[in-house]
Amino acid sequence: MKKFLFSFMLIAGLLTLSGCGQKEDENALVILNYGKYIEPDVIQQFEKETGITIKYEEYESPEEMYTKYKAGSIKYDLICTSDYMIQKLINEGEVLEMDYDNIPLYENIDPTYVEFSKAFDPETKYTLPYFFGTLGILYNKTMVDEADMDSWNVLWNPKYKGQIIMENSVRDTFVPALRLLDYSINTTDEDGLNEALSMLCDQKDLVYSYLVDSSADEMIAGNAAMALIYSGEAAYAQDYNDDLDYVVPKEGSNMWMDSWFIPKTCQHKDAAEQFLNYLCREDIGMENFDYVWYATPNTAVYDELDEEVQESTTIFSDQETLENCEIFNSLDVPATETYDYLWKKLKSY
Repeated sequence: MKKFLFSFMLIAGLLTLSGCGQKEDENALVILNYGKYIEPDVIQQFEKETGITIKYEEYESPEEMYTKYKAGSIKYDLICTSDYMIQKLINEGEVLEMDYDNIPLYENIDPTYVEFSKAFDPETKYTLPYFFGTLGILYNKTMVDEADMDSWNVLWNPKYKGQIIMENSVRDTFVPALRLLDYSINTTDEDGLNEALSMLCDQKDLVYSYLVDSSADEMIAGNAAMALIYSGEAAYAQDYNDDLDYVVPKEGSNMWMDSWFIPKTCQHKDAAEQFLNYLCREDIGMENFDYVWYATPNTAVYDELDEEVQESTTIFSDQETLENCEIFNSLDVPATETYDYLWKKLKSY
């Protein structure tokens, strides 16, 4: 899940590439993606190489993407979004099958991550993995006992009172409690969810703050000892503070995967698949990795990375860690309402 892509650096010009909205662009390839989630030169180079015009739009959250898509005012040809939202759209019959024969460089995608994508694309016929990561704990080595850091229990340790940052998000914040209770992070079991809520209420007095995009900055500044955080944010923070390290606790966590899919509104499927093949190229994949700095499933790119980057367990968790994680499932309306109700109870506790 694209959690933190330096939204304060969004390039406004990217939104107007190729004269968005102009009638003469009715044959353009219309792409919808997270903000700052592709190297801008990659778009321009594709246009130059192929003569295909791209109309490129951005959004901030999967829910915003869903609203834009469902509005129907724009017929999108290609969309990149998060695992659980793709699952929702597949279930609604809104996604077209990909013709992988038109994407020969799909062979560069590590089969391991194709296998992980079965959590939201069971037949692996609708998606192309783009970036992935994990949810874990970013901590300051000078402010904690590192022996405490291998378990989610540390988030309930009273010696770190007032030094713990939690995510301001119901699904993310419930992960540590659910895993400590040995429940799936996708559980809809009301007893389990209420047990998790009780734990989180007990923890609340220890929490410095519930944050989203500012967690990394707080950790860089040394304002907290640890933060529940996504790996992309953690990698960013570590670049600015050498005292920071990242761990996915032994009980397991969330693994997210952002992927491309072709929506039912697509009018230029061949061009969409041509663009996907282009993204799978080693040189293009490397440009995007250098720009986004999230874990890539592209083996051709990975093989060319510096050894130090390849060995970064913040960016590239090992297989054992990933296999101990779960991908979020899309929740039905009753389950969503339950989570929202419990979240309100926690925030008002």
